[in-house]
Amino acid sequence: QVQLVESGGGSVQAGGSLRLSCAASGYSYSFPYMGWFRQAPGKEREAVAAISHGGGSTYYADSVKGHFTISRDGGANTAYLQMHTLRPEDTAMYFCAAALRFGYPLRTSHYTYWGQGTQVTVSS
Repeated sequence: QVQLVESGGGSVQAGGSLRLSCAASGYSYSFPYMGWFRQAPGKEREAVAAISHGGGSTYYADSVKGHFTISRDGGANTAYLQMHTLRPEDTAMYFCAAALRFGYPLRTSHYTYWGQGTQVTVSS
C-alpha cells in the first residue's frame, strides 16, 4: 500500500525559511510527478510545486516562484520543498502528493496518492 508522509512543518516568522520533506513507500517505480499542495482555512486546495520523475522538469505556482524550490532524490520517491522568504499568506496545511501518469502536474485532480499534511504557520 502506498503511503506518503510529510515532515518539516512548523511555525516561523515572516521572512524565514522551512524545508518540508515527503517520504513515499509501497511503490516499486518512480512516480511520474510528485507535488506539493496547500490548503488554508476556508480556501480550496491549491498547487504549490511539482517535479517530474527524474527531476528534470519542475513546475511552480506563480505565487511561490523565486521563493520556493522543489527537489527530489534520484532513485527514491522522496520529495522536498525548500521555502524561503515566507509570508503570512503562506500559512496553510501542506500536502505531498504523487501521480501515476504524466499530464497535469499542477492539477489537484491529477494526483492519486496523498499524505496527511504538515502545518506551516508564518507569523508577522
